Amino acid sequence: MADTRDQLTPQQVAERSGVAVSALHFYESRGLITAARTPGNQRRYRRDVLRRLAFIQFSQRLGIPLAEIGEALASLPDGRVPTKRDWTRLTSRWRADLDARIARLQALRDDLDGCIGCGCLSLRSCSVYNHDDELARRGPGPHRGLT
Repeated sequence: MADTRDQLTPQQVAERSGVAVSALHFYESRGLITAARTPGNQRRYRRDVLRRLAFIQFSQRLGIPLAEIGEALASLPDGRVPTKRDWTRLTSRWRADLDARIARLQALRDDLDGCIGCGCLSLRSCSVYNHDDELARRGPGPHRGLT
């Protein structure tokens, strides 16, 4: 990190990214971002960490687990700022999972008015009726409407 213009303190990164300094340390401990140390043992981040943090925040909003975010970030090239092509390749692996999650949520939404709190007591048309507790074999918790 020879060029000090490209070095940011943790506070500067926090202010620019909206990520708390403690979160920066957490992400660093997980290998999602890296920092260099000054001769006085203070952390300094390269400016491109801001892009990585934006990617982490966006990915988390999509519900992507940190472990998967870390795997994706580990596939980025070292020594250069990732290009649009790099980011597209990185995120394309999540598209099918997101599409499946969207479909499940839409199905749940569409069943809301016919199920939750309906009070119909119609066992012929109820989508959650569990004759003879047949769903117990799947384990605890609700099972219908979740797949």
